[in-house]
Amino acid sequence: MSHCTTIFIGTTKGLFLLKSENGRDGWVLSGPHCDGWPINHALGSDGVMLAGGGGDFPGAGIWRSADAGATWEVVKLADGEMDAWARADPEAAKIFGLDATADPAPYSGRIKAIWSLGKAGDRIYAGAKPATLFSSDDKGMSWQAVESLTDHPSAESWQAGGAGLVLHSIVSAPKTPEKVWLAISAAGIFATDDGGASWERRNRLGNLGPCGHTHHPAGPKDGETGHCVHNIVRAGGDEDLLYQQNHHGVFRSRDGGRSWDDITEGLPSTFGFPIAVHPEKPDTIWTLPLNGDMEGRYPPDASAAVWRSRDGGDTWEACRTGLPQENCYFTVLRQAMTTDADAGLWFGTNSGSVFASFDEGDSWQELAQHLPTVLCVEAAR
Repeated sequence: MSHCTTIFIGTTKGLFLLKSENGRDGWVLSGPHCDGWPINHALGSDGVMLAGGGGDFPGAGIWRSADAGATWEVVKLADGEMDAWARADPEAAKIFGLDATADPAPYSGRIKAIWSLGKAGDRIYAGAKPATLFSSDDKGMSWQAVESLTDHPSAESWQAGGAGLVLHSIVSAPKTPEKVWLAISAAGIFATDDGGASWERRNRLGNLGPCGHTHHPAGPKDGETGHCVHNIVRAGGDEDLLYQQNHHGVFRSRDGGRSWDDITEGLPSTFGFPIAVHPEKPDTIWTLPLNGDMEGRYPPDASAAVWRSRDGGDTWEACRTGLPQENCYFTVLRQAMTTDADAGLWFGTNSGSVFASFDEGDSWQELAQHLPTVLCVEAAR
């Protein structure tokens, strides 16, 4: 390989870029970018890099680079505590390089952070906390709220997950970009077939079983998967094949989310955050189970493994070579696992490491370490 590979690593202290000019060798890390903001997700497409994040202090926004990450500018969507502080003390604001005269950001008081980014055709979407969807038709230079989701009839019943009411996953169908799927924790999955004009809630269990009730409050019940979806992916190809890692189990849908089948059997636990799918093999998927939501949220037996299925989740096998096999207590968060265009598989940990596999999970190598808590790992497309 001779092309450049760029991996985005969003952390609690800014965005880092891991680049190789030779496809898989000579990795160079740069950062932190984006003024040290917490970066929950990133996206690269059509010569533009975007990084979404923020929080109570900086506010919410999407950083944008049009020069391969050399320089960044933020499109502010909501003010944070620092903006109120700057306006109250303009002289001190100057010392810290803050603009005390800036107009309030357009969605101030409505959102606290950006949590996800996704592309559908030429349109880019961003998901926020609390659950709000934004769209941009100018490569991220300006953003508008998608009120059709905000006004969904079920909105008043949406329940916050452990991290709050967050819109954390956005996937689309490349050949039919008017099809988009979202995941909100803990309101479940929503889909549009008309480019966001309307949305349908899609959480119904299929008929294959096992289904029904479970002792866990986040588990399937009343004929639906649990609504605390942790991550979703769409496989390549024309079939609307989706996979999700739920708070309580892993599920597969072959009909665009209209029904879901439980494929957890064979995994060491029902709990985990990320899921990934091979870019060219729709039935090859990976997930990283943790020991449980109340047991510490680390790999079972403190022994790290990425679990792989080559048959769409019917059977599973553990991939361990190159991963720590004892005293391993890291967590891998919902946006912290991805594949690149050449089927490389990546994940980052809350202990600041980034691991990669270039043989579909058979073996792993640690390509970055000692970073801040990794919130996302994504590949430029």
